[in-house]
Amino acid sequence: MNSIRSCALPIIGFMFMALLSLGYAQEAPAPSPTSDGMAIDQGIAYTLMMVALAITYLLH
Repeated sequence: MNSIRSCALPIIGFMFMALLSLGYAQEAPAPSPTSDGMAIDQGIAYTLMMVALAITYLLH
């Protein structure tokens, strides 16, 4: 009987630890990335530079 109790205690301990670790299994999801105005402004600037380059190429 004593050997059953000495064997059951670690098993119950491991089961208890497994149940406690379930709360740490998933973290909160990361916030979704948002586009900032700087990237949009830079895209518009590159587009305008390409248009200006095309116009100067066509005029010469």
